[in-house]
Amino acid sequence: MRSFDKLTDLQALVGQEIGTSDWVVVDQKRIDAFADATGDHQWIHVDPVRAAAGPFGSTVAHGFLTLSLLPVMFASGFEVHDTHMGLNYGLNRVRFPAPVPVDSRLRAHFKLLSYETIDGGAQLTVEVTMEREGSAKPVCVAESVTRRYA
Repeated sequence: MRSFDKLTDLQALVGQEIGTSDWVVVDQKRIDAFADATGDHQWIHVDPVRAAAGPFGSTVAHGFLTLSLLPVMFASGFEVHDTHMGLNYGLNRVRFPAPVPVDSRLRAHFKLLSYETIDGGAQLTVEVTMEREGSAKPVCVAESVTRRYA
């Protein structure tokens, strides 16, 4: 994990990669739990037998499940020591260029797009490119807007 002593250290890094997360496994248990939490029980996600004959040859994660992994990936991707709180402020853009088959390993690369000073901290816009191990195409590309308070 990449570490920064001060939030202001990030100002000089706009346009650069600031971290890479640990790998996260997306297994059927996680997919099923997400289906239960959201009520999205489409067969492509939760029926391994039917999905085996489908377009991807197995079940695949929901796009929103993939997106929901951002907090755990941010937590292992980089840290800023002088911040006491971070808030999800929203997303500017989100795309899912490739599917996430069951048992995939994913990780995220974080590129700082902007740093804006706000009262008590900074608003960061970070491009998140989520990769699947063994695949050249990303599974999620998103602009995440967070607020960090020092």
